[in-house]
Amino acid sequence: MSVKSAKRVFEIFEVLSQYQEGLTIKEVSEKLGLPQSSTFNLLKTLKEEGYVRQDMVKKYRLGEKLIPLGTRAMESLDIHSVGAQHLQRLKDSVQETIFMAVLSNEELVYISKIDTDRSIRTSAQPGYRKPLYCTGLGKTFLAFLPEERRKDILHNVELKPITNHTVTSLDELEEQLKVFKKNGYSIDDEENEEGLYCLAAPIYDNEGKITAAISVAGPKQRMLTQKEEIAQQVMKTALNISRGIGYIGT
Repeated sequence: MSVKSAKRVFEIFEVLSQYQEGLTIKEVSEKLGLPQSSTFNLLKTLKEEGYVRQDMVKKYRLGEKLIPLGTRAMESLDIHSVGAQHLQRLKDSVQETIFMAVLSNEELVYISKIDTDRSIRTSAQPGYRKPLYCTGLGKTFLAFLPEERRKDILHNVELKPITNHTVTSLDELEEQLKVFKKNGYSIDDEENEEGLYCLAAPIYDNEGKITAAISVAGPKQRMLTQKEEIAQQVMKTALNISRGIGYIGT
C-alpha cells in the first residue's frame, strides 16, 4: 500500500468516527474529496480485514477490529491509566458525568467518559472530536496554553454558533479565558449542548505544560447548586492526576 493510500485509510477512519449512523461510498468520497472508485477499493479492503463493516442499507461504519486497538492505545497513555482511579473517585463524589480530553490538531479529543445513574444524554464519547471555543474542556486548553499557541489556534478558527449560548465574539471569548486562567477552571454554559453545564480544569505534565483536561458535566440547574464545590473537586482531581504523571507545581 502506498503512503497516499495509507493516509486515505486514516482519513476514512476519522470521517466514519464522526457519523455513528454510517456513510455510503458516495458520502465518504464526497466528504474526503476522493474518487468513488478508489474509495470503494479502500473500503472493500478495510471491510475484508474487519476494520469497517457495512450494514443492510450499504452504509459503512467503523469495524469491531478497531475496538481492541483503541483500547490498547488508551491503556498506553500514562495519563489515561493514572487518571482512571482519580476520575472514578470524582464521579462517586459529584455524581455527574466525568470527561477527560487531550488536544489534537487544534481540536479536543475525548479519551475517557464515566457516566452515572443520573447522567444526561450528551453527544460526547471517547474518540469524538469537538471544537475548543465552545466546550469547557476546550476552553481550558485555550486558557492555559502558551499565549502564542492560543493566538494561532483562535486565528484559524471560525466561532460558529453551536447553540444560542455559544460565544461567537473573539473579544468576549478572550476576556472569558483571562478569567478562567485566574480562577483555575473553565466553564461551558450550554455553549455546545443545550441544558449542559460543564466545569473543567487542566492537567499538567512534568514540564508544567497543559497536556490534558478533565471536566464534570451535568444539567445546568443541578450543577449551579454545587458549582463552587464541584469546581474545587475538579481542580483537586486535575492536580492529583498531574502529580501522577510528574508535575511538581502547585
